[in-house]
Amino acid sequence: MAHRCSLHCIAPPDVLLRIVREGDEAAREAALRTLALDHTFRQARAVSAARTSLVGPVARVVGAAGGKPQRTIYDQKESETPTPGKLARAEGGRAVKDPAVNEAYDGFGDTYKFYWEAMGRNSIDDQGMGIIGLVHYGHAYDNAFWDGEGHMFFGDGDGQIFTRLTKSVDVIGHELTHGVTQYTAGLAYQGQSGALNESLSDVFGSLVAQYAKGQTADQASWLIGEDVVGPALAPALRSLKAPGTANPHDRQPADMDHFVVTADDNGGVHTNSGIPSHAFYVAATTIGGQAWKEAGVLWYDAMRDPRVTANADFRTFANATLRAAKQRYGSTSDQAHAVKAGWDAVKVRCTLPTG
Repeated sequence: MAHRCSLHCIAPPDVLLRIVREGDEAAREAALRTLALDHTFRQARAVSAARTSLVGPVARVVGAAGGKPQRTIYDQKESETPTPGKLARAEGGRAVKDPAVNEAYDGFGDTYKFYWEAMGRNSIDDQGMGIIGLVHYGHAYDNAFWDGEGHMFFGDGDGQIFTRLTKSVDVIGHELTHGVTQYTAGLAYQGQSGALNESLSDVFGSLVAQYAKGQTADQASWLIGEDVVGPALAPALRSLKAPGTANPHDRQPADMDHFVVTADDNGGVHTNSGIPSHAFYVAATTIGGQAWKEAGVLWYDAMRDPRVTANADFRTFANATLRAAKQRYGSTSDQAHAVKAGWDAVKVRCTLPTG
């Protein structure tokens, strides 16, 4: 698979590099430390992947029955090793004194509950896959990521770029959705398919938070990471409502006229994700009500559309969402026209399918 060793990080490398160039001394040092750790982890992943290809895949543990999450949280105690550290809390265990452990446990629960109750999905792989969290990863590490192998890592932040990353349910929903995408469309982490991958994580990360809070589309902030950013990234990491305005380092475009062509960040996957993310925002707010009930279901349908393959571009995915709207509500329905309005707003050409 292309970019097998890519880390699906909440903080993109281009934003961290801008902080290195433009931030104060404390923020620059924190960004450099995070970039270095990300690079080291990628190298370790590459070595692990090579070894796995030689010895074959590891057998998976049988998943849990539907409606029952299986959460396990480990305390890394600032270790930089990818191996799980000390067991801190397992499924059904009582809350502990460490807030990071409890926040990860609860955020995993909120995400599982959203996918089970709103989308009818049994965990990340739809077969009850256990959800494993590693908290206190690295020293003052300014990131959180899904490693593609069943683990989510959380840094504690340095206080300038991020604070404790377990505090944000939308960040947790974002990262675990990378796993859902891995088991559905399998979008390659490069170019437009990679930007779709990132966008889906922002969309469903926001929906997880809205579901947990019982918010309607007009009540939601549509911001990602507002609970965990420090002063260097305030007030949020990204905005689905207004891409490019979330913080002083945000360069996300809101339409195809401003699509970024770059070799950085796997072809600008975190930057160009603002385009399909804004399309969802427009569709969801045009439909109104609770965004996960209609717009969210249509985007989830599109993730599982067999026409949306690993290298799908924006237009392919847009047509899949329109196809889903037609199948569920009819080609002349308000929902179908709202979806088309979303893609029109970001200047992605698509048509209501007739077949």
